[in-house]
Amino acid sequence: MDATKRAVWALERLHAAYGIPRPDPSAPVETLVLTILSQNTNDVNRDRAYASLLERFGTLDAVRTAPVGRVSEAIRHGGLHRQKAERIVQVLDRIVAERGRLDLSFLESMPLDDAMAWLLASPGVGHKTAGIVMLFSFGRAYFPVDTHIRRVFTRVGLIGPRDDPHRRMNEILPADAALMSDLHLLTIRLGREVCHPKRPECPVCPLRTGCDEARIDAV
Repeated sequence: MDATKRAVWALERLHAAYGIPRPDPSAPVETLVLTILSQNTNDVNRDRAYASLLERFGTLDAVRTAPVGRVSEAIRHGGLHRQKAERIVQVLDRIVAERGRLDLSFLESMPLDDAMAWLLASPGVGHKTAGIVMLFSFGRAYFPVDTHIRRVFTRVGLIGPRDDPHRRMNEILPADAALMSDLHLLTIRLGREVCHPKRPECPVCPLRTGCDEARIDAV
């Protein structure tokens, strides 16, 4: 089975195990801030930090003009709060400086590579963060890879030890935003619930029959 067919097979198995996910759409700037807040923490702490941010300042535009120290205090729940506060303020400042207002809608009509390059030029924004904005706010076909996805697909054999995981997955996946969205969300769920960094629960994994590591362990 070639890499593309194996990736599609993995999604079919994940659909069978978990169903079809229903992501909540969010505005691009909100998605960008939420994804920065999600770095090195879990969804619960990310959401608490974002709620605290809006409770303290009311709008993201008010966050942009607030002292970084106050922003840092508001997002303390999310971990790495000083670093994230600086990045959030810098990113929001850049959007307004270049576009005149806090709006990323212009990215929707740009070529995908150009839109990604624009986001990647922002402080603290990597391929995962930029890809999440493009995929989940604009429905653009870019597959973002986090630590769970990298672990799962390294074990399955889709990502090699020397591969750039974003380049690799975007080379082998069909340019289908709906497929990418489902695969992203369901693989993260698998990584959290089954394919743990240590002592993965291979016997109950829906991908076990196509997983290189599971087959090696079974020998």
